[in-house]
Amino acid sequence: MKSYITLLTVSLAVFVSCKEKAETPKVIYEAEQKTPEVSYQKIDSTEINIADLPIKFNGTNYLIHPVGNVRIYNTGSTRSGSSKINSQVSYKISNYSTPEITGFITNIMFQHKDSLDLKPLTTNKMQISSINYLDELALKTNKQLLVYTLVDVDTNKDGRYDDNDIKTLYLSNINGTKFTKLTPTYHELLDWQVIDDKLYFRSIEDINKNGEFDSKDAIHYSFVNLLSEDWKPETYNPLK
Repeated sequence: MKSYITLLTVSLAVFVSCKEKAETPKVIYEAEQKTPEVSYQKIDSTEINIADLPIKFNGTNYLIHPVGNVRIYNTGSTRSGSSKINSQVSYKISNYSTPEITGFITNIMFQHKDSLDLKPLTTNKMQISSINYLDELALKTNKQLLVYTLVDVDTNKDGRYDDNDIKTLYLSNINGTKFTKLTPTYHELLDWQVIDDKLYFRSIEDINKNGEFDSKDAIHYSFVNLLSEDWKPETYNPLK
C-alpha cells in the first residue's frame, strides 16, 4: 500500500509538471491592453558581440557581416567518480549556402565593397534566423532584395529572444535600407515564397488571445508586390 501511494504521488507530480510545461503560452498579453501594442527593445550597448567573416551574394556590391554572441554549451561528464562540467565555445554566428544565410544572428553590418563604412541593419534587439537573397528576382528585374525571418519582440516575456517567441517576416534592400516588417502585429509567420515579382506569405492570428496558436485561430493570406515602392501587404482569400 505504501509503495502504491509513493507511485501515485510521483505520477501526479510528473503529470502536473508536464501540464504546466504544455500550457506555457507563446504570447503573454498586457492585462490592461485591449489592443496589444508592440514595444521594441533597443540593443544593449553593454553586450559583447562578434561578427562572422563577410558574405557577398553573387552579382551584388555589398558585404554582409552577420553579428551575434559567443555561445557556450555545457556538457556534463563523469571522471574518477567525480562530476565535471565541460564547456564548448562556438564563435560561429551563421551558415551560408547561396542564396540563404541562417544562424543565431542579432544584427547585420552592411558594407559597400569599395568602402570602409559599415552600417547596421537595425538599432532594435532581434534574433534573425534566416536571410534570403532573391536572386531570381534580381536576374529578371535588377531589383536586389533580402527577406528575413526573425524574432523582434520577447512575446512570452521570458527574457530571451528565441523560437518560443513569435516569428515575423521582414524585407529590405540589398544594403539593408528600407527595413520593413510585413507580418501584422502579433501574427506568427507560417511560411512564405516568391512567385515572379510577388512575395506570398501566411500568418496565424491568436484571435481568442489565449497566448497559443492552434486550430481555433485564424490563418491570413497576404502578398507584397516587390516592385512597388511601399511594400504594403495585401490580403486575399484563396478559399473563396
